[in-house]
Amino acid sequence: MTHLMGRVALAALATAFAGEALAVEWNVSVWGQRRAFTEHIEKIAELVEEKSGGDFTMNVSYGGLSKNTENLDGISIGAFEMAQFCAGYHRDKNRAITVLELPFMGVSNLEEEVAVSNAVYAHPAVQDEMAQWNAKLLMTSPMPQYNIVGTGDPRTTLADFDGMRVRATGGIGDAFKSVGAVPTSMTASETYNAMESGVVDTVSFAQHAHLSFRTIDIADWWTENLNPGTVNCPVVVNIDAYNDLSDENRAILDESVDEAIAYYLDNYGELLNRWEEVLAEKGVEKVQISEEVLAEFRDTAGKPIHDAWIEEMSAQGLPAQELYDLVLETLEKERM
Repeated sequence: MTHLMGRVALAALATAFAGEALAVEWNVSVWGQRRAFTEHIEKIAELVEEKSGGDFTMNVSYGGLSKNTENLDGISIGAFEMAQFCAGYHRDKNRAITVLELPFMGVSNLEEEVAVSNAVYAHPAVQDEMAQWNAKLLMTSPMPQYNIVGTGDPRTTLADFDGMRVRATGGIGDAFKSVGAVPTSMTASETYNAMESGVVDTVSFAQHAHLSFRTIDIADWWTENLNPGTVNCPVVVNIDAYNDLSDENRAILDESVDEAIAYYLDNYGELLNRWEEVLAEKGVEKVQISEEVLAEFRDTAGKPIHDAWIEEMSAQGLPAQELYDLVLETLEKERM
């Protein structure tokens, strides 16, 4: 009897260890604080835990695992399993997706941003480039068109932009540079101090970031309709970690992406509805740029920058024209 009880105890212990071995825990590297920009990550973590019955969990870390500019490097060496980054932080490492950061591409809402990002992420050249960093593109972090906040007198003409020190990354930075501004690609967490101390005159962000990083707190004005473009910030997973998932957990992760994005869009929509209240509460002036100035800005910072990007990326062996056309074709289909 004692021998039998010992065998039963050993079997129970082995079952417990097997159950523990089956559990998967991922670390996820993001930055700042929980905000509209990270709600799809929080949601997908919730979904995979719920659907897997707790066998697959994610620990979302806000700056505790890596600097935001080093998240792709961390993914490449397996320092964590999942991360968010923005293409403009290291354009040489993710050249192909910078097509999504070109200024004045005509994307007008978050749904269109999701559509063009998904199309570009699915392109073999984009996937191959990400694979060099052991990264698989999981989902985008759609953001509305960027607009700038500033202090002092509003800047409403291209002449006003000349010499303006602006926090702007990627194609938006290129757009401002083309009209004489001086773009600085500092990280989001550095912008408040830079603006407060006068290192930059203006800051280019989507609405959630103006709130989260408090640039709206010291702003005198905000451009309501400049809309030069946006940045592209994918969520990626380490390829080895993804492949090591059980078939069931991998399916759970994949099928949760659309749900997480839908939740993100709903949440961001609520933020945009509150934006007017925020501006009024903080006494920030809404600045409308005239159609004549916008047309001049597009002529200067649109097609010339697009053509230069296509030429540069093609020279580096990327199917640049194909990627550029893919964005425009996807927009056309989405609007149909």
